[in-house]
Amino acid sequence: MTSETGILQKLLEKIIGPERTGKLFQVLVVHPDLVAAGGPEVSRAVLAQALNMLLFEELLERVPAAKTYVEHCLSKGNTVMHDHGAVRTVALEHMGELPAGQEAITRILRPLGYALNGVYPLERLRMTGRSHAQVDYPEDIAQFFISELHPERFSPNFQQAVQRVTSTSVDPLTPEANALLEKLQSNRSLSLDESAELLPVLVKVFDRQHAEPGIVDYETLLAESPEMAWISTEGNAFNHATDRVPDVDKLSAEQKALGQPMKEAVETSQSGRVRQTAFHAARVLRGFRCGDGTRIEKEVPGSFYEFITRLPLPEKDGKRALDLSFDSSNAQAIFKMTANAK
Repeated sequence: MTSETGILQKLLEKIIGPERTGKLFQVLVVHPDLVAAGGPEVSRAVLAQALNMLLFEELLERVPAAKTYVEHCLSKGNTVMHDHGAVRTVALEHMGELPAGQEAITRILRPLGYALNGVYPLERLRMTGRSHAQVDYPEDIAQFFISELHPERFSPNFQQAVQRVTSTSVDPLTPEANALLEKLQSNRSLSLDESAELLPVLVKVFDRQHAEPGIVDYETLLAESPEMAWISTEGNAFNHATDRVPDVDKLSAEQKALGQPMKEAVETSQSGRVRQTAFHAARVLRGFRCGDGTRIEKEVPGSFYEFITRLPLPEKDGKRALDLSFDSSNAQAIFKMTANAK
């Protein structure tokens, strides 16, 4: 951080206080422009960075292996380059108050300067993935990988269970937040006070918006799609955050040696330029409604933490941009981190 407090730091301190803000700046790589931006207006890029920092912090609290990894990084004086976060959605109309599919998320990303960066069929999962990059700082502000599950590709019983689970969804965006998003879309910036009002609402978008699922519905979903079963308990929570590292194979070996719950294999894209692996998902206790009106708790998969190595694209016009793409095969293998088996 610079000696003069930048608007990004001021914004985060206003929301989470100086101690937590300081730790996030210690941990995360932030582009110097975003650190130094002095205001008085908060640009859409600064807002996008702040949102990603808050979502990263929130995921660490839910994924013990990720928190252990970050504490280890801090102890060694290392930093984390947050590459992307992932969110799961359901491509279904009439989910209570919530828009269908990815629109529940992209409606807040567009004002933050995000644009579609790639579409990835996830046929084995009967889902579609889409990446969205922040156009002002595409390599420096984390992307969002948003997947949509297609209920119509499953059995009638499954579709009915999806409808029951999602029908109670509420919309976390208040009229005031929507008005601020419209202003941000138009002006590409907000005041510090407006940004501090909007950001906590945007964080709430990344949560479960529907009521606790029924245990019978959960078992019905789990039988056909562990991904939809995950959505039934976790909703639109950050499915994972990702550290962009120089050598994912080396990191994988190091984390295994430390006893971390690392995925066995490293996935490689068809281009060979993108390599990924991950910790297994955290185990969490979630509540379920029973047919007799009682409530039970059950251990299920929560979120996880991923690692990615990206190599540059072939040189073009004298420049070598980072390959920011994803790979359908890689993604489907990574999705297995939240399968129900221990």
